[in-house]
Amino acid sequence: MATDPVLRRSSRRRGSTPVYSLYGEDGRSPALDGLHLESIADRSRLHNWEIQPHRHGALVQLLLIERGRVTVRMDEEQRVLRAPALVWVPALAVHGFRFAPETEGLVVTLDQSRLRDLLDHLPELLDSLAEPRLVALDRGATVTRALFAVGHGLREDYAGAGPWRAPALDHAVALLATQAARFGASDGASHGNAPAHAHASVDGRALQHLARYREQVERHYRRQPPVAELAEPLGITPTQLNRLCRRHLQCSALAVLHQRVLLEAKRELGYTNLMVRQIADGLGFADPAYFTRFFLRHTGRSPSAWREQGPAQGH
Repeated sequence: MATDPVLRRSSRRRGSTPVYSLYGEDGRSPALDGLHLESIADRSRLHNWEIQPHRHGALVQLLLIERGRVTVRMDEEQRVLRAPALVWVPALAVHGFRFAPETEGLVVTLDQSRLRDLLDHLPELLDSLAEPRLVALDRGATVTRALFAVGHGLREDYAGAGPWRAPALDHAVALLATQAARFGASDGASHGNAPAHAHASVDGRALQHLARYREQVERHYRRQPPVAELAEPLGITPTQLNRLCRRHLQCSALAVLHQRVLLEAKRELGYTNLMVRQIADGLGFADPAYFTRFFLRHTGRSPSAWREQGPAQGH
């Protein structure tokens, strides 16, 4: 197993764009199951209705704006949208929002790995969702009413504990992501529904490398291969990959791999009955003691203590 430095919180360097999980929360996963929902007001009201430019390392977001107005900054573009509107934010896109006070709507935050699990059988759709969307909706259109109906249902299921909650959430999220992908397709470009970028940014190639690196991590994290092996399919050296990760994610390439291992460890401790030694073996640790030290270093708790306290207290 590769050298194991302590995972550190994402830090903001002078002049750099901060990398957050949820806005203002460094180094935290939105939820162990990869899904978080909140109203636009829940977070933006705390920040005087303005969310400063930032990016998410491994999360995508969908905003459904039902009432009000928002000024969206997406990478180098800025646009004012009046409700009803939809905003899709892919991972690593720099984005910020200035909402009119009392704007109403929903923010869906989704881990890329969960999105991939839901749509892996539709690779072209997944590729399409790598681009942002800023979409002004027609209030009277059937698709608009359907979007908000799905959003309202998703919010009720997310807050509830009804039967078949998990598949209901997956179904709703897949519907919303699919509809977001449909906006900006070639037949919608003339109606102002094109992706926010029509051209690659200066950092476009770097962000493509990072997206592909995360794909490699997702495929291979259980055996924890060396960073050099993960960098090889990208056509760049481990040094270049580390430089990209530190510039855009404020952590090393190895830390990205370890964050994914740690997330999976938490999921298996929280949602399965596997023994600690079984989890360790399944995550590429040669010895359960190594896994315990790894987990303790990154969480401040042993795996057993974390499991006893439960997921809500442990992430």
